[in-house]
Parts: sequence; C-alpha cells; structure tokens
Amino acid sequence: MPFSRQTLAAAVVAALPLIPATIPVTAHAQAHPRAERLAPRIEGFNVDEVRHLDPGTELNFDLYGSPGGAATLRIDGATRNLHMTETSPGTYEGTYTIGVHDRINPGSGVTANLRVGNMVTTRVLSESLVRGPGRDDDRGQVAGAPRVQRFDVQASDDLNPGNELRFNVAGTPGAKVEVQIAGSRGIFFLPEVRPGEYAGVYTIRRGDRIAPDAAVTATIRANGRYTTATLSQPLLASRGERDRRDPARVARYCTNCATVEAVNVVQVNGDGNYLGTLGGAAVGGLLGNQVGSGNGRTAATVAGAVGGALAGRQIEGRSRASQRYEVVVRYANGATQTVSYDNDPGYRVGENVKVTDGQLVRD
Repeated sequence: MPFSRQTLAAAVVAALPLIPATIPVTAHAQAHPRAERLAPRIEGFNVDEVRHLDPGTELNFDLYGSPGGAATLRIDGATRNLHMTETSPGTYEGTYTIGVHDRINPGSGVTANLRVGNMVTTRVLSESLVRGPGRDDDRGQVAGAPRVQRFDVQASDDLNPGNELRFNVAGTPGAKVEVQIAGSRGIFFLPEVRPGEYAGVYTIRRGDRIAPDAAVTATIRANGRYTTATLSQPLLASRGERDRRDPARVARYCTNCATVEAVNVVQVNGDGNYLGTLGGAAVGGLLGNQVGSGNGRTAATVAGAVGGALAGRQIEGRSRASQRYEVVVRYANGATQTVSYDNDPGYRVGENVKVTDGQLVRD
C-alpha cells in the first residue's frame, strides 16, 4: 500500500530521535579518554583470617580505595552479599556472620566491588579465609614461582598519620604485588608501572601504629604461585638522609639560629635623687654664708645653695654611672635583634647562638 507524502515525513521524523539516543552515546562512553583515570581505585583488600568456618563465625573485611563510594562483597557459597561501611574517607569495613545455610569453605573466592558514581572497580581477595594449614597458598611457593629481585622504600620523615611511604618492587613481569606493614591494618597493592616494576604509595592512617623498624613484606603472585620478600630498610628516614633530600630543611627548621654581629658597651649615667640635691644645696649654702656681709652675704648664700644642688646631682650621677652590654645578632634571613645584659655575657663576634625567650644560648 503506497504511503502519502505526509505519512512518509511523519515516519522519518519519528525515527530521528532514536539515532543519537543509542549509537553515539555508547561510542562516546567507550572512547572517553579520561574514563580510566576517573575509575575508582581499590588499593587494599583483606580479611581477618579465622580458624573455622562454622555457623556464627564472623569474617571481618577491610577495603581501602577511592572515598565516597559504595563497597559490596560477594563470597562464594554465601547466601547474601555484604555491604561495607565507609568508616573514614577511603576506608570501608564490614563483617559477615556465617549462617547455617551458607556453604563457605577455605577456598571460597571473595570479590569486592567499589562503585563511585556510575563506575565500578573489582578486586578479588588474595588471602584465604582460614589461617594455618587450611590455606591454599601454602602449596604456592614451589619451583617456578615468581621472583622478587629488589624491594625497597623511600622512607618517610615522619610516621604520623598523613605521611607517605613509597615502595618499589622489581621482579617477574605481569604479576600482582601486595605489601603488608606490621602495625597497619590490611594489605595494599603495588601497580605495575613498567614491565617487571611495581610502585605505590602507602598513606599512614590514623589507626596505624607503625614503628621505624616495622616488618614489611611484599608478596608477588603469578600463575597460582607466589614469592615473599622482606624489606631490609627502616621506614623512618635518618637525619642525614632528610638533609640530603632537602638541603634547606635545617635552615627552615632552626628559625631561632643566629650569629653574633656586634657586642657594644653602653655607658649609663644615673640621675641624682633628692637626697643628693638637698645635701649639695645645704653644703653650698653654708659655704656661701661665710662670704661677705649684709645683702652680699644673702646673695652668696643663695648662689651657693643653687651651685651646691647642681654639684650634688653631678656627683651622685657619676657615682651611679654603670655599663651595659648590647649583643647584636643576625638571623639567616637578614633580620637583626639586640639583646641587653647588665654584665659582660662573654659572647664574641661571629659566634653561633640561638635566641630563646629573649636570651642567647650558645649553639
């Protein structure tokens, strides 16, 4: 049956919205250049191993990754999934209590999904749920296992929360590398940055209690086998290493260090008090009274009193004269400061000192 022109036009218009709603959107999502960088990350995933998988046993899981997401676990043989709680930014925790209908065994796989927005990242637990002889990994370390050629760390200046530890492992390419630090919870992963080279940063968390000599192990896994290496370096950088890494560190840290630039002796004259003034006036008046007679004697007495008062002030001022010492110091940034002393403090020009509470201390 032939279509009229109006019917054909209406059919074309109705079909047009379907084209951009399907093909271009899918192609755009697949070709987005930032998709991989925007995907959430799982940096660590572990379980507190138990001795038995009986009903009522609790399996405690920890997951570390991108903050602000939704983390869920699926355990092979379990009747339900576990939704984890974000206890701090990027840290997710959850407990699964084994029920009577669960069929969980030591070899059950555990898969974690972390969703942020509309993107999901998945990680499979590499540990066994059961500690001791029940671990399937115990048969993995045999001939043909992957190799660890180097395991080192860029030590941190401080092991308090928020500081970073940078680990590097060189070994068999195409493997998976996990690092575990004594005093921290969980295992975190080192991505392969180049074939056979694995590197990653661990940010110390608030609940960590990491000692400078804490044991650190790296496990490399490939083809169902594994090899473990132990770190032989301390996690806390020595003072010499910190200074080499940042030569300006000492100068920035020692903000009260300075150098003596000058030592000045200042003469301080004391002022006569009323006792010295009156005493001088009395003596001057008596002497003036011995001169002449009549009005002349009176004038001499007054002049003697005034002169005696001035002389008394000068004599007492000289008797009260003293010396003070001013030490001028210059800081590394060019600023100067003067510190005064009643007696000779014994500092010399060019001497290194520290200024503490307004006083100088030899460095």
